[in-house]
Amino acid sequence: MRAIRLEIPDVVLFEPKVFGDDRGFFFESFNNRVFEEATGLRRNFVQDNHSRSVRNVLRGLHYQIRQPQGKLVRVIAGEVFDVSVDIRKSSPTFGKWVGVTLSAENKRILWIPEGFAHGFLVLSDVAEFIYKTTDDWAPEYERTIIWNDPTFAINWKNDLEPVLSGKDAKGVLLANAELFA
Repeated sequence: MRAIRLEIPDVVLFEPKVFGDDRGFFFESFNNRVFEEATGLRRNFVQDNHSRSVRNVLRGLHYQIRQPQGKLVRVIAGEVFDVSVDIRKSSPTFGKWVGVTLSAENKRILWIPEGFAHGFLVLSDVAEFIYKTTDDWAPEYERTIIWNDPTFAINWKNDLEPVLSGKDAKGVLLANAELFA
């Protein structure tokens, strides 16, 4: 498995070795040793989540202000544009974002560390998105920064108005958000 540090070096993209033939394919989607060597971190993943969304659904930008979650994300059907935003005030990359396309075809896996807001936009008719988290979901600590905050100027790779949940439509601007030290 190849590990690539992105423009924000704490965010790591994994490209697995895929072995395929006329019967199908096989690849290792997680290996703790490889993860620790690539990130320099020891993490205990405590929860796996699976979501299914239709084209143009945008989920995010989510984070938990307490019980922050690191996320290891991938797509098993369809394609999404996945975004990580550094919201750690003491970080040299505070307020910066990185985005990558994750798909069932490219089989990429993305590590988003604690202290980041995370979101994705569905580019295919349907996408199934799975992810591991380093802490439990705690709705009382969940926060949302609005997807189109002009501070970030995220290029979501789509000119259409996204389909949002009520919670996501009410996200706050970075200037009004609770942030990490």
